[in-house]
Order: sequence, then C-alpha cells, then structure tokens
Amino acid sequence: MSYSGNRIVTFEKPMEMRVNTFKFPELVTPQGKKAPHGVILKIVTTNICGSDLHIYRGTFEVPQGMTVGHEMTGEVIEVGSDVEFIKKGDIVSVPFNVGCGRCHNCKHMRTDVCENTNPDADCGAYGFNLGGWIGGQGEYLFVPYADFNLLRFPDKDAALDLIGDLTLLSDVLPTAFHGFAAPSWPAAPAYVVGESVLIFGAGPVGRAGAACAKLLGAGVIIVADFIQERLDLLKPHGIETINLSDGTPIEDHLMKIVGVPQVDRVIDYVGLDSRGFGADSDKIVENAVSNALLKYVRFGGVTSTVGIYCPNPMSMDSKNKQGIMDLDWAASWIKSPRLSAGQSPTANYNEALMRAILNGRMPYLSSMMNVKFIKLEDAPEAYREFDAGSSFKYVIDPHGMVPA
Repeated sequence: MSYSGNRIVTFEKPMEMRVNTFKFPELVTPQGKKAPHGVILKIVTTNICGSDLHIYRGTFEVPQGMTVGHEMTGEVIEVGSDVEFIKKGDIVSVPFNVGCGRCHNCKHMRTDVCENTNPDADCGAYGFNLGGWIGGQGEYLFVPYADFNLLRFPDKDAALDLIGDLTLLSDVLPTAFHGFAAPSWPAAPAYVVGESVLIFGAGPVGRAGAACAKLLGAGVIIVADFIQERLDLLKPHGIETINLSDGTPIEDHLMKIVGVPQVDRVIDYVGLDSRGFGADSDKIVENAVSNALLKYVRFGGVTSTVGIYCPNPMSMDSKNKQGIMDLDWAASWIKSPRLSAGQSPTANYNEALMRAILNGRMPYLSSMMNVKFIKLEDAPEAYREFDAGSSFKYVIDPHGMVPA
C-alpha cells in the first residue's frame, strides 16, 4: 500500500493551531540517520495534553510551524529490519519520551532523561522542541528504537474496546502516577496507603492523579481547581474537592476535610500557567502552586512537581521570562520535605498501568477522565475549548478506527 502524505497539527502562533500536510514518515531520525530499529505507525488515537496548552498559549516557546502531539496509540504498518519483537499489525502505546534504550539513564529506566535522543539536552520527546521528533497529532508516526519504546497490547480487539482508557498510557496516566514516585528513585511509588493527598489541578492529568491515588490506596484525596465542571467529575468517586474560586482560604478547606491545615502529600499537576490565590486569582502567578506545595505539606511530608516549568516568554515578570521563580524556601526548609520534580519516565510505569486497566482495577477511570473523541480537522477548535476550561479529555481519531 502506498501513502501520499501525513496530516499533522502544527503550532502557527500563540492561540492558533492548524492542520498541515507533511510527507509520509520514513525510517530516518531527525538528524538524517537511517533507523532500521524503528517502525511506522498508523495512528489509532492521539490525545491533546495539558502540556500542549503551554505551547498553544506561547508559554512553552517553540518555532512556528512545529508539529505537535506526544500522546499516541497506533497500529504498526511498517517494521525496520532490526526490529525483532514488535510485529506488523500490533496495536501499541507510544511513550511520549523518546528513549534510546542504550544509554546509562535508559538502562536505569530514566527515559525522561535519555542521553542520545536530543543533541541539545538529555531529554527527547515527540511534538516539543526537544530533539526535532515529529509530533504525533496526525495520521502516521515514525517511532525509533521500537523494541525498547513501544508497549504492545496483548489483544488487538480488547485494546480497541478499551481504547478510551488505554489511550491514556502514552503520557497522562503515567505522568499522573509519576506524581507519587519515591523522591529517591522513580522505580516505584512512595508509601501512599492511607495518606492524605492534595492535588492542584483538575484538568485531565490532575483527574488521572486522583485515579492513581485511588489505585494506590490513599486515605483521603483532595483536588483543588478553579473550574467546578471539572471538579464535578470527581465527586461521584469519593474525591474531596476545593473550588479555589469560592474565596475560602485553602487552610479552612483542609481543616474541614482532614482536621488539620496540612496534608501528607501535595502534587502540582498545573505548572507555570497557574493562577494565583485570593486577590491574585484573576491572573497568572507562575510560583503560586510551587509555594503552595511547600505551604500545605506537613512537616516530613512529600511534594511532587509534575506540571511543566520553563522560561516563559509570555510572562510579565522579567525573572519568570528566564525561568526563575521566587520560593518561600526559608519557611519550608525546616519542614524537611521530600521533593521530586520533572517529566515522567513513561516506559517505567505504562505496562503496570496497562495491566490495571485490562484487569478492571480502574473502572472509574473513564468517567473521571471524560474522554471525547474528535476528528483530526476538529483539533484546532478543541484546543480553543480546552484552553477555555473544558472538562473533556480530547482524543483525536484521525482514521475513524475507534469503535462506535
């Protein structure tokens, strides 16, 4: 079968995405090296992520015309000569991190900081300005080091039946799970059973974080956000919620829910586009959630920053433009908090989470995530709706492969 092109969503300028046509992918790296270790996928589903909104808004700087998208599930349609275990016809999940499988970090399952897939930094990813890897919000995708990178679903029909859940394995669900990783080593979650957990952000990754907290046995799960529609998706599942728009201090909410003004664990799923609290709730305050982590965690507690932070060219603050934030560190250091931050090493978590989904351990996931399937040409409008605060997790079905 011959293919003539590949339609992909591209960034044109802040607040404008477009679907453009590119050439069909080849087994070649962004640096022009032949890649017999790779495969070509026909995209089954590809999701719009909260991280994509940073690009859309211009707060994560990328060049005009760059292809976007890093949450992909696909069917293998072409296999390189060096690929042994992935076969044509397999349905697979693509970790958003591009890992080589050969460097020190990849051998220790730290694919978030692969040393070989980005010549400019130890961090490669699809659809970002991180190594030149073509984005996956399109029809087809080249994936290198396929045997190492791809997660194959054991049953094709079962995968398509559960695609609304399994599509989350490429990023949003492992990223949410990463919020619970032990600060010393992200190979397994730190102790969670019975803990009180406060999550900032009720977007898709924050809601996925609440789902992971349930899976891990948290004692009380609290999610804080400004948008009630998003919080309402969590209430039926035993999740406590805080609407940050109601003017009530967070401490008062925590006292009512857990009896003390601090919790065992606080996780930031928002990042640099966070709104401030109280009098600053009508504007972006890049360090608002960062300081809230340290303020509301108990002495000896755990904090995790999963939301993206980077130099923000759209900021009104000269320091934030350079990626520098003010932290209330003196008041926080004495608490002896455990801190972790950074991207998820997706391949470290996705297989276990796949098993949890396939074996019915997360039956609440679909309703909490509120997946909405859309056509590829509807992606630019979906970006606008998502940016305006929509409660949907938008999933693009470029070939109409998702069962009705």
